[in-house]
Amino acid sequence: MALFKKNEKYVFNTQTLSFEKAVVGWGTRILRTIGFLAAALVFSLAISTIYYNFFDTPKEKQLKAELNQLRSQYSLLNEEVGRLSEVLNGLHYRDGNIYRVMFEAEPINKDVWEAGSGGVSKYRYLDNYDNGEIIKDVAQKVDRLKKQMVIQSKSYDEIAGMMQNKQKMLSSIPSVQPILNKSLERMASGFGWRIDPVYKITKFHEGMDFTCHVGTEVHVTGDGVVETVNYSYQGYGNEIIVNHGYGYKTRYAHLSRFKVRPGQKVVRGEVIGYSGSTGKSTGPHLHYEVLKNGNAVNPAYYYYNDLKDADFQKMLEMSNNPGQTFD
Repeated sequence: MALFKKNEKYVFNTQTLSFEKAVVGWGTRILRTIGFLAAALVFSLAISTIYYNFFDTPKEKQLKAELNQLRSQYSLLNEEVGRLSEVLNGLHYRDGNIYRVMFEAEPINKDVWEAGSGGVSKYRYLDNYDNGEIIKDVAQKVDRLKKQMVIQSKSYDEIAGMMQNKQKMLSSIPSVQPILNKSLERMASGFGWRIDPVYKITKFHEGMDFTCHVGTEVHVTGDGVVETVNYSYQGYGNEIIVNHGYGYKTRYAHLSRFKVRPGQKVVRGEVIGYSGSTGKSTGPHLHYEVLKNGNAVNPAYYYYNDLKDADFQKMLEMSNNPGQTFD
């Protein structure tokens, strides 16, 4: 009986009907080696692919952690931009619906306010990033916010200018009596159709007559510039006309003397002359007119800085006295 050595391979020879030792050539060995290496390579690639798809490398874990942190920061930044946008929209609303209404100014054009900042090409470089859309979104919001802040800032500059002009206008509009209440004896006649004291016919009286002693101080009723200082023995007699701007002028007539000169700037409440009875006058008094854009208006409606509601109603009743005027 034949004995077989360990690790040796034998094949059965059908010709000799016996087992013979298998001889492996170098070509076969090389092919087997190549096959083994190929199988090992395929197996390694398979393992690597599975690991790559289901497991992260330390570097990838770090990058993912940084990305998650960036997304968290983006979320917070986006919320902050939203809050700032709400605040700015609130300022914009008050600008258009309160401040500009007060100063009778047109609101900011809606198309100008809502227009974007920069075209699509401005953000094209962000397309190369994996999270480019997120970055582009917040960049567009920030750019729009900056643009709207500039627009709102300019609007407030305009409002500040309008406020200064409004204060100047409020100081200039006639709003007090030309004769102080303590110096006033009575109101002889008001604005409207009255009987002329000389011609005894009905004429339209374009001002108000305040009876007072000769030499009573006459106060300018608003800030302005003295336009006319006229001496005359007829009509209004000695008169002063003050130009207050904004379409307003006031006339102070039948004065005994003046305290101002043409071109002089005056401030509301300043004494500009003294009452008298010059010109066509039947007694000591002050004839006072308020002119708006060249037309006489009722002065009684311009005493709101001097009179309380009850006094104002009394003033209107007195000014409606149908009797004759003093001039």
